[in-house]
Amino acid sequence: MTIDNLIEQELIRAVSELYGATIESKNIQLQETKKEIAGDKTVVIFPLVRFSKKSPEETANEIGKYLVDNIEAIESYSVIKGFLNLTISVKYWLSLLQDALKQGENYGKKTITADSPTVMVEFSSPNTNKPLHLGHIRNNLLGYSISQILAANGNRVIKANLVNDRGIHICKSMIAWKLFGNGETPQSSGMKGDHLVGKYYVIFDQEYKKQIADLISQGKSEDEAKAEAPILLQAREMLVKWEQGDGEVLKLWKTMNGWVYEGFDATYKRMGVSFDHVYYESQTYLLGKKVVMDGLQRGILFQKEDKSVWADLTGDGLDQKLLLRPDGTSVYMTQDIGTAIERFREYGEMGELIYVVGNEQNYHFQVLSLILQKLGYSWANRIYHMSYGMVELPEGKMKSREGTVVDADDLMESMLQDAKAISDELGKLNSLPAEEAAEVHEIIAQGALKYFILKVEPRKTMLFNPKESIDFNGNTGPFIQYTHARICSLLRKAKEQGIEVNENFSVSECNDKEKELLKTISRYGYVIETAAKDHAPSYIANYVYDFVKLYNQFYHDYSILNEEHQATKAFRLALSKEVATIIASGMNLLGIKVPERM
Repeated sequence: MTIDNLIEQELIRAVSELYGATIESKNIQLQETKKEIAGDKTVVIFPLVRFSKKSPEETANEIGKYLVDNIEAIESYSVIKGFLNLTISVKYWLSLLQDALKQGENYGKKTITADSPTVMVEFSSPNTNKPLHLGHIRNNLLGYSISQILAANGNRVIKANLVNDRGIHICKSMIAWKLFGNGETPQSSGMKGDHLVGKYYVIFDQEYKKQIADLISQGKSEDEAKAEAPILLQAREMLVKWEQGDGEVLKLWKTMNGWVYEGFDATYKRMGVSFDHVYYESQTYLLGKKVVMDGLQRGILFQKEDKSVWADLTGDGLDQKLLLRPDGTSVYMTQDIGTAIERFREYGEMGELIYVVGNEQNYHFQVLSLILQKLGYSWANRIYHMSYGMVELPEGKMKSREGTVVDADDLMESMLQDAKAISDELGKLNSLPAEEAAEVHEIIAQGALKYFILKVEPRKTMLFNPKESIDFNGNTGPFIQYTHARICSLLRKAKEQGIEVNENFSVSECNDKEKELLKTISRYGYVIETAAKDHAPSYIANYVYDFVKLYNQFYHDYSILNEEHQATKAFRLALSKEVATIIASGMNLLGIKVPERM
């Protein structure tokens, strides 16, 4: 039990015994004591005055005395107006470090048991008409990281990917390839398969715009030209044929999707992202259509004169939502309905189904949950949209159709070259063998990219600056990675001197910076818990950065290996070891590796 849990528990007892009242944890306001005030934990007394019927100061003194008498770890208290400041004994902080060292990499994490809730996180969800780009990188990193955090908080997590492998978008690439490809393949072109298919998506858009311009010059309005452009009509015809099971269309579809999957797999591997279950829209949309038709028959949905099927949400303050087009083809909402139902059938009563999707789809997921509720699914309110803002570059926004996106593969390679150039300039890896140095360069590059993206609160639109992200100073991944490598070097030197670093140290005092490090260690489990609850990997990123800054100040101000007092040396080495363990653990929750040499 953490000191916070213990204080909360005893506060509930104090109010009961002192004032004959019953309170819950949610009524307790417990926070870190401000740095300018003596103490470690502060209880806000004002909410408790209504139970004591006394002044805030008198109430605080009565409760403070009760806590000192009943919690061994609290050695004293002070009262400033309506705030009760508690001082935790050094003995408690030192014993906490010993416990953390014994737990190793499991410290701060909850155990997954047979009763642990199941949570599914859907992320990535690419279209098979283009390679992954910078926006997909943020999606993948957020999805993978929140999956790691939820698992660390005691959930059974299923990482799911829904591949959008059908629809008008892939038909556009297919038609362009048929018209202009001349049989080009990844092998003949030397291009990754996803890049090749993406090339034809751009070609489609270029040809589409030419045809629109031609039709306008022939007297058509812009709207008419957009609707009647021959290449778009061909793509729509292909979609209908696909849904009808046309053999030639299906063969080309399987071939081109196969090219894309090979490309995606290579990108995922380099990014360090994996999935437990991959769904394909082509295999789920039919269930969605069946459910929609059933809803139509039950009078929950309605059909317009053109045979399109809709959900009327005007009574809920929204609008009408299309679910099936007049030609019977489905839309994204239809397949999302079918996929959600399939997942709950397959995995049972999941505690949460999380969709990691950009904030331009906020309305979509609001509607999805509402339609599923109207269709009678009790779990519909467990759908959570983990919304995130777009990623922009110093040059501006990205546009897939115009081919102006920042490709994920190109970005990761560029980051690697930057990491190598900066490392070489600083001479940080000169002593390492070439193969090990190359591995560390990749770890630094991935760490820079991932940390820069994940340190930002997900809902915020962010500006990604590659050069800034790979700096070895400041709030960056390489800065944190370098601190971990520095501690590993320290521990190797201790080992060379025959010093065994473990929890068997024997000090009874510590200085202020050491105590701050111990207090920060104590908060790790709470940070994981709140990051899971708020779906916010940024909490972990910022905690690790603050922790690293604090340790570097300590490292600068105090001797460790050169400390003459042997007991103090053993303690500081043990403290450093735990700092390194938490850095590695926290960065792992972000999907980031930390090198031992750098």
